[in-house]
Amino acid sequence: MTHQKSVFLETHNINNRTTGFGTFNYELIKGLNQIQFDDLKLYLNSGNPYELKSEFGNKFKYKQYIGAHRYKNLRPLKKYDLWHSVNQNSKIEPRFESKYLLTIHDVNFVEEISSDMNHKKNITFIEKLKKSTAISYISEFAKNQTHQYFDVPKVPEYIIHNGNPISTNLDTSLYTPEIPVDKPFLYTIGDFIERKNYVSIINMMKHIDDLNLIISGNNNKEYGTYIAQFIEDNNLKDRVYLTGKVSELGKQFYLSNCLAFVFPSIREGFGLPPIEAMHFGKPVFLSNKTSLPEIGGEHAYYWDNFDSEYMKQKLIDGLNHFYNNKTEMEFNMKTRAANFCWKKAAEKYLKIYNKCLEI
Repeated sequence: MTHQKSVFLETHNINNRTTGFGTFNYELIKGLNQIQFDDLKLYLNSGNPYELKSEFGNKFKYKQYIGAHRYKNLRPLKKYDLWHSVNQNSKIEPRFESKYLLTIHDVNFVEEISSDMNHKKNITFIEKLKKSTAISYISEFAKNQTHQYFDVPKVPEYIIHNGNPISTNLDTSLYTPEIPVDKPFLYTIGDFIERKNYVSIINMMKHIDDLNLIISGNNNKEYGTYIAQFIEDNNLKDRVYLTGKVSELGKQFYLSNCLAFVFPSIREGFGLPPIEAMHFGKPVFLSNKTSLPEIGGEHAYYWDNFDSEYMKQKLIDGLNHFYNNKTEMEFNMKTRAANFCWKKAAEKYLKIYNKCLEI
């Protein structure tokens, strides 16, 4: 019998699926679950491995994550043939030397925390780069950004786009939102962090009387408090609404019923929400920064700057163009979204696992 080689996926962020990393981990596992890998043993790392096992059964092996694993002398004891660090920020590392695949979503920390290569954050990342057998990136932008700031070792590099997290359209007809949806509305969803640039679209709403704006995401953070106060200070509480975190059903309700999806983020390694909106055939208005043009493609609408009157005019022009060509544009959006598939992404990761193990 052929010896099954072991691959450890450092997926502990799966515990928080409202974050980009949590979504990535869960969707990658779901994609891997759809394909065969009989010659490999794939280990998943989770704070609640029993929950994963109840969903995926014996397809995977499961390891219990505990916070202490981030300390060097308390790292996981088992030796694995390949370690997949599924994001660049993970503090969990192998105890023993093994083949090492590093997936990089972005290196925004260089721009947001420190560009000093002696900063602890950068030193930790450089150590990951040095031990890598191969590196994968979730976008062309993420690769270019990494090469811009770091001396990347000469190892195989791959670009694998994320898939669309929405695999099933839920019946939202009985969903009752807690905020008014009697007027046409713009929608956005994401972490409440400064780079999401919510201030720009709220400022834009000062010039738009006949639409509302709905923003979903965990706003129980400092930036969320700031945004709530900003809405109140600008007398927009009757037209700009914060839902807080929403369920999958709630998210699909807002995505499928919005007039347009707006996403003015200034830094994205990838950007999953625009794909979800395109899945429902909605027009998407994005900033032209970082990875978003790569993800949105030629049929999305882009803001080149964040002057509120300019943003409003770009929005109105885009809405007129989209809804005057609604059948064609809806088809374009849905076709674009269908290009992003987690099963295809998982197949590509599996090929990299096998290539790393052959090196």
